[in-house]
Amino acid sequence: MTERPLPALTGPVEVVGAGLIGASIALVCRRLGLDVVLRDTSVEHLRTASGLGAGRGASSHERPQLVVVAVPPAAIPDAIVAALGRSDAVVTDVGSVKAAPLAAVAGRVRPADLARYVGSHPMAGSERSGPLAASAALFDGRPWAITPHDAAAPDAVGLVESLVLECGASPRLMAPDEHDRAVARISHLPHLAAVLVAGRLAAAPEEHLALSGQGVRDVTRVAASDPALWRQILEANAGAVLDLLGEVRADLDALMTAVADDAGRDLVEILERGNAGTAAIPGKHGGPARPTRSVFVSVPDHPGELARLFGDAGEIGVNIEDVHIDHDPGRPVGLTELVVDRGRAEHLLAALESRGWTTHR
Repeated sequence: MTERPLPALTGPVEVVGAGLIGASIALVCRRLGLDVVLRDTSVEHLRTASGLGAGRGASSHERPQLVVVAVPPAAIPDAIVAALGRSDAVVTDVGSVKAAPLAAVAGRVRPADLARYVGSHPMAGSERSGPLAASAALFDGRPWAITPHDAAAPDAVGLVESLVLECGASPRLMAPDEHDRAVARISHLPHLAAVLVAGRLAAAPEEHLALSGQGVRDVTRVAASDPALWRQILEANAGAVLDLLGEVRADLDALMTAVADDAGRDLVEILERGNAGTAAIPGKHGGPARPTRSVFVSVPDHPGELARLFGDAGEIGVNIEDVHIDHDPGRPVGLTELVVDRGRAEHLLAALESRGWTTHR
């Protein structure tokens, strides 16, 4: 991202907030052999993260090179201001909204201190939370936005980039407000769409829910995330989210009209826009999306069968790009969907069938 040599990340690294993201960053830094200092208002989080080898509790005399603020959105500005006041370290936060915390911090610190602050945001996570969900591999191959403001010191930006690269992520330089518009589109809006769909299931009749398959699970998975956390995220990025919700409302009106009027061509155009949007999502490692095809295999629901399927696919020489499992409530099998390169799908099907697997075309 930058042409000049980056500052070396030598530590100590102070992580404020030992939850999923903070503890995962701490685990990476410990793997690098760096001294990691942990702060958290939760004694349980500190004890758990320390027990996992993510670092040690902070003393009153720490002199970190870098401070990573990984606290809930509403607490981010105060934590940044406190970190800038404790030492002369570079400070970054990993919150999912960047413009609002920057504005809040800028009015409370000296210009020289503000120059040491550089916002960032790893596009990685899980519907799970807390240090027990943390992993040093959480960021591997994931995009990680770096959002410097106009007064940010170049060396501070470079040190944050060094952290991103050491975490195995791909740095993306963006202005804070542009970042917020981007995450509203690719993260916050999809989350709300999942919430609305999942909400239609809460009071559904049992006989309706008995028909549930992998499709509804895929669409609603992220709706299981912490509502209190998401309230803070959405409030912090309300402007960008509301703009997109207005666009979706117009699309929903158009969809309802097309269905009600039996307007086949209009309905097809709306569905085709969905195809185009899906195709626009980058593929693995941020590269262009590659044409894939799903191969469906029945897998007996007992130990070792899934491992045997993966082993057979490896021996056949076909790389599995993705995998989904749909459990059949009426039979002791699972329908496993192997997503593979389109040109290799027929070869995989034939080879699996020759090894006794039951496939579905």
